[in-house]
Amino acid sequence: MPDRTKPEGEALPPAAQLVQMASGYWVSCIVHAAATLGLADRLAEGPKSAQEIAGTAECNPRALHRLMRSLASLGLLTETEGGRFALTPLGAALKTGAPGSARASVLTLCSPWFAHAMEELPYSVRTGKTAFEKINGMPVFDYLGQHPEAASLFSETMIGIHGSEPLAVAEAYDFSQLGTLIDVGGASGNLLAEILMRHKGPRGILADLPHVVKDAPALLEAKGVADRVAIEAHDFFKSVPQGGDAYILSHVIHDWSEAQCLTILANLHKAMKPEARLLLVEMVLPGKDEPHFGKILDMVMLALPGGEERTADEYAALLAKAGFKLTRVVPTQSTVSVIEARKA
Repeated sequence: MPDRTKPEGEALPPAAQLVQMASGYWVSCIVHAAATLGLADRLAEGPKSAQEIAGTAECNPRALHRLMRSLASLGLLTETEGGRFALTPLGAALKTGAPGSARASVLTLCSPWFAHAMEELPYSVRTGKTAFEKINGMPVFDYLGQHPEAASLFSETMIGIHGSEPLAVAEAYDFSQLGTLIDVGGASGNLLAEILMRHKGPRGILADLPHVVKDAPALLEAKGVADRVAIEAHDFFKSVPQGGDAYILSHVIHDWSEAQCLTILANLHKAMKPEARLLLVEMVLPGKDEPHFGKILDMVMLALPGGEERTADEYAALLAKAGFKLTRVVPTQSTVSVIEARKA
């Protein structure tokens, strides 16, 4: 937690910095409680006291007041006259359906099924195996297949975490000359929709498992591109659509072990025309000590799905094993790059 005794701008001593890092999850728990209780929705119409909303929220009034006071200290609420609390712009982003999918992201990232796997990170580091599977007895995507509500929240969470990426990808890479762009493992179609909105020439195919694409029709309709996208059920471990001019996979390869990645890439290699392009949207890790969100996300990949983030050289080596040649890495105005490859 912040050390209020230190003058502003003066660095905390190393021990205090480590304590601050370790206590960071307290804030996560407070924000998760607000999301779970729907406090932003309950305050959407204007300021209210804890007493006024405790009944419908099924909360202890005093305990709820203390939570709201904590949220005010974090900038999500502001306390007004008479012990009432109002939403700030930060708190308003936690409303259901607010742009950015923050509520779904908080509910997913702080949920027991996600958080407990991260708590077992030492197991994954010791063994190289996923903590999630140790706890739940199945891979994370099998778990989501059996829990549709969690799966829907997870899909929305991916939009929340990677929210700035689709536009950045659409602007950084020239998709305009493509006839057919196939989004493999594209879930709700958010990235594909953004690309098609910016580039009017291509048509799209969204290929993913049936339970994963169930939210896609509504999103594609809302984005105004539904008439340019065909949705096809595919398990990329078994097959992908044939004949596309380019195949794009966003945060797919990083989810899986090397052996599983090579299976996916082999199916792509088989389906692709000689001149087709393979486009991987991933966080390409910088070298040495340079900070990057992907280096933190890499630990999530280790503990939950069993995949990993990679450097450009590591992607080149992986692609070469599958018969591809990395042709270039296109940076974007976000944390991801577009890794372009062709058949070797």
